[in-house]
Amino acid sequence: MHPYNRLPSSGHSTPSPPQSPLRSPRLRHSRSKGGRFTQAQQPGRTFPQRLAWLILSVLLRRQGIFLFAPLIYISSMLLYMGTVSHDVVPVIKHRPAAGSVYRSPQLFAKLRSDMDADNSSTDAISTIWKHYYKGGQWKPCISNSTGGLPESNGYIYVEANGGLNQQRTSICNAVAVAGYLNATLVIPNFHFHSIWRDPSKFSEIYDEEYFIKTLENDVRIVNKIPEYIMERFDHNMTNVYNFRIKAWSSIHYYRDTVLPRLLDELVIRISPFANRLSFDAPPAVQRLRCLANYRALRFSTPILSLGEILVARMRERSARDGGKYISVHLRFEEDMVAFSCCIFDGGSKEVEDMKAAREKGWKGKFTKPGRVIRPGAIRVNGKCPMTPLEVGLMLRGMGFDNSTFIYLASGKIYDAERNMAPLLEMFPNLLTKEMLASPEELSPFKNFSSRMAAIDYTVCLHSEVFVTTQGGNFPHFLIGHRRYLYGGHSKTVKPDKRKLALLFDNPTTGWKSFKRHMFIMRSHSDSKGFELKRPNDSIYTFPCPDCMCFTNKSNATKSSSAP
Repeated sequence: MHPYNRLPSSGHSTPSPPQSPLRSPRLRHSRSKGGRFTQAQQPGRTFPQRLAWLILSVLLRRQGIFLFAPLIYISSMLLYMGTVSHDVVPVIKHRPAAGSVYRSPQLFAKLRSDMDADNSSTDAISTIWKHYYKGGQWKPCISNSTGGLPESNGYIYVEANGGLNQQRTSICNAVAVAGYLNATLVIPNFHFHSIWRDPSKFSEIYDEEYFIKTLENDVRIVNKIPEYIMERFDHNMTNVYNFRIKAWSSIHYYRDTVLPRLLDELVIRISPFANRLSFDAPPAVQRLRCLANYRALRFSTPILSLGEILVARMRERSARDGGKYISVHLRFEEDMVAFSCCIFDGGSKEVEDMKAAREKGWKGKFTKPGRVIRPGAIRVNGKCPMTPLEVGLMLRGMGFDNSTFIYLASGKIYDAERNMAPLLEMFPNLLTKEMLASPEELSPFKNFSSRMAAIDYTVCLHSEVFVTTQGGNFPHFLIGHRRYLYGGHSKTVKPDKRKLALLFDNPTTGWKSFKRHMFIMRSHSDSKGFELKRPNDSIYTFPCPDCMCFTNKSNATKSSSAP
């Protein structure tokens, strides 16, 4: 009987499947009837072929031998290395990342002749700003309160730390906090810093009487805490409770945490106070910040007088351009170069100078175990301070010719004689406060870094073009102040330093190509002149719309682009 088959039968028996192939290589060849290979079937082999065949057969039958392959390979490599001389070490060359090396001097050498021969530059200083705000313009609209103030909840004493403009942040924020808490603000104390080393008091930098008078209907401000209150603390401010407030705390923290303690103690101290209030705050707080920064804070009479004299002298010298001049904030002082950890072209002397400066200013900070400093990556990310040579190249590429008058706001430039030479060659009409003012005029401010910075601030504020080359509080405040004065436009060249790093690191770039890139960067600065404050932006850099109001203007110039 046959088993049941689901497949239809064809009437023929199903052939049996073929036999499995023989496994041994020796048995894959047919044998003669006597069990031996025939002469016709087995061709003759040489000895090496038979030996190789034998080894292959052994390996296939004894596969465990492959476990020793790594050991055999390592032994062979050791035997080989023993025959190689170790005096010859292979050199692995790698190409630095684009933009990671300082090659600006080589680019300057290549572009110099074409730059000097270029007569196509237009009147750049009068044509640089072309963008207007669409449909109208921005105007200052801060108003003072008119009514009286309720009874004070107590006194707030703050210590403003940092340089000139970091202290300015503390002052404006202190006004806002005191007004919000209905407290009396004591004139802020300036903390002496080991870097700026300026012992100046509030009244030596700002007009204290004008400050108090301007804010009298919004915030109570006094010179000192009454004696009857200080008796409780043995007339010692260190005995007063000090709030250690986290950076960027909200105004609600002051209401919920600081105010109850203020009501109990009648006086509190906040030290340090820089950046201790969030930029995102209610309109009432922002109004007080605007009022303090743009209306109440005015430099002291000696600083303001000399600053205005220098502005007049710059306008007089640049009369050919209608009294318009460029101001450049150059951060290439020794401490800035050292802090950046960037490498320039000063060789071994620069390396030793920067090591000494870092150790003097920030003992041990840059030599902590595990800290890795990558100068190339810093440069690629646009974090290196621009050299005087790079500033000159950029401005010439943007169309400013060598007759342009430039005011240079800076401290003592590192290796000034060598580093300033290319910039002075490109712009011989470059001036500083030391060149514009006599030694007698500068002597009251000479040893006070914050007062000298205040003079620079004044001259930069009134320039037609302001050029910032490095971040920091100075340009941030100045950009906002210029927006406040010039209808919302900062009139500031803010270069793309990442792009510049790539351009400066390419000595093969031609003058026309370089100039095209610089004009694009200049146009971008123009279009970004109008910017509105976003949440968490600084009101001191972006005064619109908190400190300025937009007004429709029927005959406004048509904007080429909306902000």
